[in-house]
Amino acid sequence: MGRRGDSTKVERRLQSRVGKAIVDFNLIEDGDRILVAMSGGKDSYAMLVLLDRIRKRAPVNFELLPWHLDQVQPGYDGAPLRRWLDDRGGDYVIAQQDTYSIVVDKIPEGKTYCSLCSRLRRGILYRAAVDLGCTKIALGHHADDVIETSMLNQLFTGQIKAMPPWLRSDDGRNTVIRPLVYCWEKDLEAFAAEQAFPILPCNLCGSQTGMQRQWVKKLLTDIESERPQAKESMFAALTHVRPSHLLDRDLWRELDLGPDELPDRSGRDRLRIVR
Repeated sequence: MGRRGDSTKVERRLQSRVGKAIVDFNLIEDGDRILVAMSGGKDSYAMLVLLDRIRKRAPVNFELLPWHLDQVQPGYDGAPLRRWLDDRGGDYVIAQQDTYSIVVDKIPEGKTYCSLCSRLRRGILYRAAVDLGCTKIALGHHADDVIETSMLNQLFTGQIKAMPPWLRSDDGRNTVIRPLVYCWEKDLEAFAAEQAFPILPCNLCGSQTGMQRQWVKKLLTDIESERPQAKESMFAALTHVRPSHLLDRDLWRELDLGPDELPDRSGRDRLRIVR
């Protein structure tokens, strides 16, 4: 698996942060069978390795099942991932479903594929977890992803929303966990280099430009160059929410904040701000 000698400083830091996330949000319970979604990127490799390390000394018993989807993209070669999983040992699943043809057929030329590709992949993933008897699905989103998603929602969808560390699907059949939620991408990059993970490129959307997430990532990089602690502060803000200082009347009603009676959001009562 690319491990060389004793654990490094970055690995110990990542293990500590994964462990903290597991404890803070009760992400893993005794008897869990966890489908570990393996994209072939650095984050999913790191997540599996770190969970493997934690599993060996955890006070509860749980099982990890790596799962990868071959989406039949042009130039796809999953052999490096397969060899790596063989070296790791244990069961794993590599499924194949042609989502590529659907995406390129449905998305007009010049538009980004990510949204539809993600929805198709998520549906296949959710069904696989149920079929394989998995109690939870582990996704490799990290702290940078959380911040970027929060900014994307505020800038483009008008919501204050990020990525929760624990999420029950709408139909109640799946539970998603994000063990890397406290881990920074720079640490994961360093760990991936140490471990020499065989990264699989995404040839479907990797060459597309102008995507909103790429723009937000660059914006955050620019902000951080001027204010090095900005991202840490933004992440901390997501853990220190003050509902009484926000403008969501439904939330005020739910938490019994503000005046005794508040008008609802529907119809002509909706607040309109004109710039």
